Amino acid sequence: MEPVIKINPGASKWDIRQKVWDYIEENNLANFPRPVHNRIPNFKGAIQACNRLAVLQEFKSSQTVKVNPDRPQQQARFVALEARKTLLVPTPRLRTGLFNKIIPPQGATKEQLRICASSQGVKDFSVPVGLDAQVKVDLVVVGSVAVSEKGCRIGKGEGFADMEYAMMASMGAVNDSAVVVTVVHDCQVVDIPEELMGDHDLTVDYVLTPTRVIKTNCQLPKPQGIIWTKLDPEKLERIPILKKMRALEEQAGKDVTLGEPSLAAELGLQTDRPKKQTRRTPRRHTQQDVEGEFSKESTQEKRVDGEQKTRQRPGRMRKESRGDGRGDKEGETRRPPKGKNREYTKEQDVEQGRGETGAQRKLPLSVTTVYLGGIPAGLRVSELKTALREREAAPLRLTWQGAQHRAFLDYSDPQAADQALEALQGLCLNDHNLQAELAKSQRGGTRSGQSIKRQKPPAAPKSKMAPPDAESDTAGETEQ
Repeated sequence: MEPVIKINPGASKWDIRQKVWDYIEENNLANFPRPVHNRIPNFKGAIQACNRLAVLQEFKSSQTVKVNPDRPQQQARFVALEARKTLLVPTPRLRTGLFNKIIPPQGATKEQLRICASSQGVKDFSVPVGLDAQVKVDLVVVGSVAVSEKGCRIGKGEGFADMEYAMMASMGAVNDSAVVVTVVHDCQVVDIPEELMGDHDLTVDYVLTPTRVIKTNCQLPKPQGIIWTKLDPEKLERIPILKKMRALEEQAGKDVTLGEPSLAAELGLQTDRPKKQTRRTPRRHTQQDVEGEFSKESTQEKRVDGEQKTRQRPGRMRKESRGDGRGDKEGETRRPPKGKNREYTKEQDVEQGRGETGAQRKLPLSVTTVYLGGIPAGLRVSELKTALREREAAPLRLTWQGAQHRAFLDYSDPQAADQALEALQGLCLNDHNLQAELAKSQRGGTRSGQSIKRQKPPAAPKSKMAPPDAESDTAGETEQ
């Protein structure tokens, strides 16, 4: 089958990533989270592609399956649990360990298994698996940005899937009989030159798409262990489990010499990235830009490990305004002291605009507030922001109270609030219908210009079982 996306001769891994990301965005082939740049795309049809896992003989005969925690692999996690396989899921970005073993409730129903397969379910129904655990993984499911019919795979550029496999190889959890499967949209199957693949790169044996099952018969070897010279001390500090594994291998007499920081280049995967970033001047013609909101991307999103954003991405709402730290005046948010936990953001994740020079813009003396309820557990604040932008209902300020399943949206006047309410009717996120109405303090006919005192509606009951399709994101946490 001829690839939909043509790769130019001499293209780098980064060129291929950008081309695939751009194509998916331009053709609206992805679900939340958007945009897909710098992500494993949550493509439309991911459920159908994951369901093809059940037809593979290698899956049927497997006992332990490792599936990545990314959103597009959620259905693959469910398929593994439904087939009563032992399911291992890596901890996100390997921050707290290597694996989590998912343990569903005894006699779990299909609906409960779906919840266990979600990101929140992985947190609630799992136990950590240490390096000393005697596990044997029969089948591995990973996400990809691009993959070839010959089994060459390109991830999002951070190297975690490659490193996870290398760590499993080092601890004896996988061997040459392990089968690697990736799940992608048909458009992500492209021609990738084999010469782009390094000895640290993970190749795949099967490619599952919404319409096909591709057996690659790949002849390139998979990683046989961690290549320490492609890691630097900084990487080691960020991933504590790597330090533990290095100590174990050093005790076993292996060479664990690290590479120089300037040469390691993040597992060898970052060397094809552009050297410079290009910044797009924010547009000033929307109402939100005039008010100062969404005019600039957050510092975290600009950084993204030095990646170039050739795709024009819409500006994002910031999770907190960067005030001057001099007080809590109306319309301003105090910057928390350095080194302190930002506990306040869970209840006071206040969004507000900036002026043209970057200084904080004060909100009007009176605002009209919209209450948004029914927010599903695990919904990311970034997903809500994107939905607000798409419906042209972006507020002057967003107060995020995800733990209470609600948010408050401040608008400049009643007319703007009415327009937003109309735009938000029927809003559905993560299969949950959201409730949009005027905040309680304004339902009695508060007129424009009157002072508004916000009243908090009762908190929604908490449940151990998060809804299916939920992705975890607590207020104040930086989106990745």
